[in-house]
Amino acid sequence: MSDDDRAEIAADLCERARYYATFAAIGVPVVKTEAPLPGAEALTTRSALVTPGVIAGASLPSLAEIREELGDCRRCKLSGSRKNIVFGQGNPNARLMFVGEAPGSDEDEQGLAFVGRAGQLLTDIIEKGLKIPRPEVFIANVIKCRPPQNRNPEPDEITSCEPFLEAQIRAIRPRVLVGLGKFAAQWLLKTAEPISRIRGRLADYGGIPVMPTWHPAYLLRNPAAKRDVWEDMKIVRGLLDRP
Repeated sequence: MSDDDRAEIAADLCERARYYATFAAIGVPVVKTEAPLPGAEALTTRSALVTPGVIAGASLPSLAEIREELGDCRRCKLSGSRKNIVFGQGNPNARLMFVGEAPGSDEDEQGLAFVGRAGQLLTDIIEKGLKIPRPEVFIANVIKCRPPQNRNPEPDEITSCEPFLEAQIRAIRPRVLVGLGKFAAQWLLKTAEPISRIRGRLADYGGIPVMPTWHPAYLLRNPAAKRDVWEDMKIVRGLLDRP
């Protein structure tokens, strides 16, 4: 392991420690659980709507109900600078779901996920690489409001959005999840390892296969990394094609 990797892991561990330290401050109990996603356990959340039923077989909220509960969200400081909430969009019954990091300026203007230059590249990955129409997948982000100057999401912001992303995944129940970039991959894998180490390493989120890969914005700056993403998408395509 290189010194750069060690430094990035140390920084991520400090950031994750601050992240979990915010839980107690906002009254969220931290409970370690190995329960699978499709089960009837409740989400750790402040919202009754995004908490699935505690009885096996109880119905989960729909995406429309989750969006209604999100409302004109004021749960974190990003509400003061955003133009639009970016809830995510796509097929509510998608077999494939992409999770990005945070909305950018184009997304903030339109209220839609991945519509800027990085979004155009993601469309190419989906339609040219995976041979799937983009409207057939679902695309969301770890946080739903743009951070000022496109800075990294902060722990309290991730905490505030977490129950809604968890609820979206439960409502959609995709066959495969793709984590785009550092924050999405780390959130899905519950790890502080740098994206350079976990990229391409198939993992699991509550029983759903997860492929961590480079963010399209990174590919715009580093075109040679597109080859890595192509290899990752071949694995994703194989998972989707399995009986």
